[in-house]
Amino acid sequence: MKLGVIGGSGLYQLEGLEHIEAVRLDTPFGPPSDEFVRGRLGSREVVFLPRHGQGHRLMPSEINHRANIYAFKLLGIERIISVSAVGSLREELRPRDIVLPDQYYDRTKGALQHTFFGRGLVAHVAFAEPVCHDLRAFLYEQIQHALRRRGETKSKLHNGGTYVCMEGPAFSTRAESLSYRQLGGAVIGMTSLPEAKLCREAEICYAALAMVTDYDCWREGEEHVTVEMIIANLIANTALAKDVLAHLIATLPETRGCSCGSALQDALITDRGAVPAETKQALHALVGKYLG
Repeated sequence: MKLGVIGGSGLYQLEGLEHIEAVRLDTPFGPPSDEFVRGRLGSREVVFLPRHGQGHRLMPSEINHRANIYAFKLLGIERIISVSAVGSLREELRPRDIVLPDQYYDRTKGALQHTFFGRGLVAHVAFAEPVCHDLRAFLYEQIQHALRRRGETKSKLHNGGTYVCMEGPAFSTRAESLSYRQLGGAVIGMTSLPEAKLCREAEICYAALAMVTDYDCWREGEEHVTVEMIIANLIANTALAKDVLAHLIATLPETRGCSCGSALQDALITDRGAVPAETKQALHALVGKYLG
């Protein structure tokens, strides 16, 4: 079983990661954000991708999520853990806490870039539960162990919550932030929802590790969100993220017991004889087992 990790610079520098090599791929949707970093942790193969590219060159709306996830599929990845910075929409979710979202609220405008389908092939995947339940449950259990092992007192783990996904690159207005709280949002970010949608279509298990860096701008008397504030908290979270991921990778079960691996089984709507040959060929990694 190969594990994919999406995140920021440095996360491939996990303790014990060996035989590191760079892999550059192209896809029917164009190039991914950057080279993939492939290595081994014990007997487990790990593939890492910096979603914003090395040096953080890409804005959230510039990320080619389709190419990123499709390339993971080409590399044989069955599970992806996504690590990202988020703002908190709840008092109890403090900077440096970890949240494992189980729901999403979409505030983006790029729906056509958040699906592999179209061009003569229509699919409607079930998305009521957008995060792999088994993978998220495993993350929760193992992160709890990691926090106890480290004697961590400054970071708490929160299981579940709605991730509000906005486009950016500007942060929220206060009115927006307050409205997201009224809608029941727990955290806000700019990248995780497209990944979750595309992973479901690619039949890849997906779970997000949301690292809280700030209180967004809803909190009265709170300092406005700045890049400096976020970077400072990201740096503080780096060691924890590395430790957590290294432990998770080493203990993740080899086989999947969830339904993520058959998400397309009843989702392909188009008559098989009407699917254009070029579309079938372009999406072979996804639909080959269903369309031949």
